[in-house]
Amino acid sequence: MKKQSIGPRTLLYPHPDLIIGTYDSAGRPDAMAAAWGGICSSRPPAVAVSVQKTRQTYANLMEQREFTISIPSADYVREADYFGIVSGRDTDKFAATNLTPVKGDQVNAPYVGEFPIALECRLLQTVEIGVHTQFIGEILDVKVDESVLGEDGKPDIEKIRPFAYDSMRQEYYGFGGVLAKAFSAGKELKQ
Repeated sequence: MKKQSIGPRTLLYPHPDLIIGTYDSAGRPDAMAAAWGGICSSRPPAVAVSVQKTRQTYANLMEQREFTISIPSADYVREADYFGIVSGRDTDKFAATNLTPVKGDQVNAPYVGEFPIALECRLLQTVEIGVHTQFIGEILDVKVDESVLGEDGKPDIEKIRPFAYDSMRQEYYGFGGVLAKAFSAGKELKQ
């Protein structure tokens, strides 16, 4: 039984820490931290991220219509946080963090070279939701650093070491080990 109502909040566990990469109108690379996002379609593979209109990334997304999503490892929590607390209007975030903007192969947008995973996306549509605009992008390619691949050739979450954002406490958290095998753990309840 639920004990107490805390009212309507942006509460969901976990919030991913996603870094949206774009170019501005002059071709300067920019990156923004976003926790309001996730996979939204299997076919075509697509991801959605929500951005406020006041952000430089919003203007870049509307103009360029292509973007990347980089997934940082826990080794880069400080830099990822920085991407969310300064504006690309007046700061070269890549220079300030000593991270490398790498132009995507499939899109005209930069990803963070040091981060282990990067999704290259083309804008499919936008949805206006309150103070945010949700940008839905088709995933055209996924780049994975070889160092985070498992023996089976698939990305290994324990090697990637992504982290999550807690919007209520405004803290970042790492992940533990495997709890159960998906699409298998609940089978015994089908009996």
